[in-house]
Amino acid sequence: MRDYASVSFWLETCGDDLTPRPSLEGSTEADVAILGAGYTGLWTAYYLLRQQPSLRVVILEREIAGFGASGRNGAWCAPGLNISLSRLERLHGREAARRTYAAVADAVDEVGRVALQEGMDIEWRRGGELIVARGPHETPALAAFLRELQTFGLADGAELLDAPALDARIRVRRGAAALFTPDAAAFHPARLARGLARVVERMGATIFERTEVTDYREGRRPLLSTARGEVRARVVVLAGEAFLTQLPRLHRALIPIWSLIVLSEPLPDAVWSEIGWQAHELIGSPRQTVVYLSRTADGRILFGGRGAPYRFGSPIRDEYDHHEPTHDSLRAAACDWFPQLRDARFTHAWGGPVGVPRDWHPTIAYDERSGIATARGYVGHGVAPSNLAGRTLAELITGERSEGTELPLVGHRSPNWEPEPLRWLGVRFAQAALERVDRTAERTGRPPSGRSIGEWLARQ
Repeated sequence: MRDYASVSFWLETCGDDLTPRPSLEGSTEADVAILGAGYTGLWTAYYLLRQQPSLRVVILEREIAGFGASGRNGAWCAPGLNISLSRLERLHGREAARRTYAAVADAVDEVGRVALQEGMDIEWRRGGELIVARGPHETPALAAFLRELQTFGLADGAELLDAPALDARIRVRRGAAALFTPDAAAFHPARLARGLARVVERMGATIFERTEVTDYREGRRPLLSTARGEVRARVVVLAGEAFLTQLPRLHRALIPIWSLIVLSEPLPDAVWSEIGWQAHELIGSPRQTVVYLSRTADGRILFGGRGAPYRFGSPIRDEYDHHEPTHDSLRAAACDWFPQLRDARFTHAWGGPVGVPRDWHPTIAYDERSGIATARGYVGHGVAPSNLAGRTLAELITGERSEGTELPLVGHRSPNWEPEPLRWLGVRFAQAALERVDRTAERTGRPPSGRSIGEWLARQ
């Protein structure tokens, strides 16, 4: 049997027996059949059964609950989406953009509330978020972020911190300024995923693990197909995020891009007294190439980022979860941020794919005629949005209407990615262009111009 504890630090320390649940053997019937036992699928099941406890809900998972991004992420439960407020405004109008971001912020509170209500110890620490500028070339972006929040009426509690104020919270090498926002929490990702799986089982859902969905059928009686049977249902929910690309019909709906993480050993109290970071804030950067940091409950520093290359044809393979050049660069970057880590061991390194739609726009959708529902395209920002998506899918499926069902994410259709080799050429070019923007800004000490192709791509 596969050693699931080795997939990530989170699965290793979730406190669960990771022995897979039984697989599907033969065909069965359900009211709702869900592909994927990650956050989106589990939240959908949770809210469906809250609304209609008599529903027969069946979840099919290729590995085990929490195996994908839900059990590997950077421990960020934060408001916001990968797509910017300004771009949402261009596409859908100012009020729709504001309501969307406000709904994701509310989802942060909802995750914490449900975890407490259902008795899940997910190491919830609501310390807010710090976007840290490391040098004058990054500080203008902070002021721009704050102005955008103010423009949309979403700046309550937001605060620009100068270097001394940042040092009072956390001492980062070359930390020049930071933008603090209060509505974010650090947590234990796999405890949330595994805990939700147990909760929905208590509510009546059935989870089949080690059961790979190979295809699905639309129509009056949609179904999920596997090698050993089918699940026929009234509604099929496709909630596999990046792994949906392995289904032939959805191969170009997303691309899998790897996000990788390194983790230090627990640091002694003397080191933490030098660093600070006592409120367990989430830490990000205004860089074009994403980096993200969090502090674990047991006193480790998590440092994550993108950088692993896109592979031709969008394959997903276990060996891609480890890319030594990127992991090495993340360890070096962590030591650059915190010189105290130069004498510390890095005990874990892992990664996983995130799902990226062609227009970088998340989707929540249910087509009653085809019987197919889906939520996807979080681009690595999925913890709080997946809660919103699960609630909204449940409302769409049961015919409820709410503010969530009126959001512009609902019913959005992203275009497909280009066929290969155009897809590979375009994505590799974008990855390299964004890295060049960051290197140039660091070398010159001047903010990015905003006019390069890389920056244009990042704004789309």
